[in-house]
Amino acid sequence: MADISSQPVPMADESARGTAIIAYILYLIGWPTCHLSTVVALILAYIKRGEVRGTIWETHFDNIINTFWVTLVAGIVFGILCVFVIGIPLLFALAIWFLYRTIKGLVRAIDNKAYF
Repeated sequence: MADISSQPVPMADESARGTAIIAYILYLIGWPTCHLSTVVALILAYIKRGEVRGTIWETHFDNIINTFWVTLVAGIVFGILCVFVIGIPLLFALAIWFLYRTIKGLVRAIDNKAYF
């Protein structure tokens, strides 16, 4: 198998890589910005996803989109469950899951690898 790190990276891939890295960083700074930057990252992912079909970057933008929607829906359900106290540890676990997927994606994007 050929080592892809020594081959020149096409400019379109480099643009997609940069967008993915920016989106992951926006996710990480979403917590202190009341998730306004998270919504910006989601919009970027939706815009760029069509351009990267069939490349490794498609997995990153799919991850960004899926992570957002799963976190939003689960956050609403777990927030309601806070009335019964069980929601508090579930929200904590959801935050850890969100950070794991975001950091994993960022590291893999920096390493020029697919998310999965």
